[in-house]
Amino acid sequence: MNETQFEHQPVLVAEVLRHLDPQPGQVVLDGTVGLGGHAAAILPRILPGGRFIGLDLDDLVLASARRRLAEFGGAVELVKANYAEFTEVLKTRGLQRVELLLLDLGVNSAQLADPARGFSFDRDGPLDMRFNQDQKKKAIDLVNGLGERELADLFYEFGQEGLSRKIAKRICHARHSGRITTTLQLARAVEAAVVGEGGARSGKTHPATRVFQALRVAVNDEYDNLKRFLAVAPEHLAPGGRLAVISFHSIEDGLVKRSLRDACAAGLLEELTDRPDVASPRERGTNPRSRSAKLRVARRRPNTKG
Repeated sequence: MNETQFEHQPVLVAEVLRHLDPQPGQVVLDGTVGLGGHAAAILPRILPGGRFIGLDLDDLVLASARRRLAEFGGAVELVKANYAEFTEVLKTRGLQRVELLLLDLGVNSAQLADPARGFSFDRDGPLDMRFNQDQKKKAIDLVNGLGERELADLFYEFGQEGLSRKIAKRICHARHSGRITTTLQLARAVEAAVVGEGGARSGKTHPATRVFQALRVAVNDEYDNLKRFLAVAPEHLAPGGRLAVISFHSIEDGLVKRSLRDACAAGLLEELTDRPDVASPRERGTNPRSRSAKLRVARRRPNTKG
């Protein structure tokens, strides 16, 4: 990963800081620390005495974050871990609760910029899409191993792709000529199914966007991990502690919305965002990744037990 090949801009930083309101001495757990953009903004506000624990599954991303956050010394601890298992990370450090919890979901700019990671349909690379390079399951296994109906169901369920059956049929047809092994091979097969051979693209969204999303989600078990995290997050917030989640598409946002509403109904949380915060026109203009970002925030009720 060459850090000079991209410019990392974390999304909704001002909104995250406003809602989380980090204070000196607080403990923060960032379940998706990525390249450390939000961490760099939060850390000065929890010092002196604060503690920032950042999790990620990507070794290369963690290495970049360590370099970026080195100036904060012992206030930062970065751990290779799945955010769905954050309770174990806390337990091994003698912690039961934290004041602030943050998730910034989805793929980051470094992963998109590296063709070898296979996340982007704009750059040719292997069909990988793993956040954790130690895991065995890759996108190539799903694209070439699933049957037509299984592929269609995956594209529809995880990507909300309305043309899932047509796309799955086209992919299976393409496999007759050999395995689909690269991102551009897959993107071309999808585009051919959506707009036809030699047809023009319509709209701003590439025809393969939802298919790549669905495969990435499936490879990394993203929805299951998010559900697991949200199910236990409230009980690991200190009274008055705050939880912030940034999502990038409607399925994720729906999961977050329903979970927060359920926790509010149970008397554990109170929502601080009736509607999700979105990027300002200025941020959308300078940071394309922010255009689909939605931030939801809730606070642990001060007098609840558990």
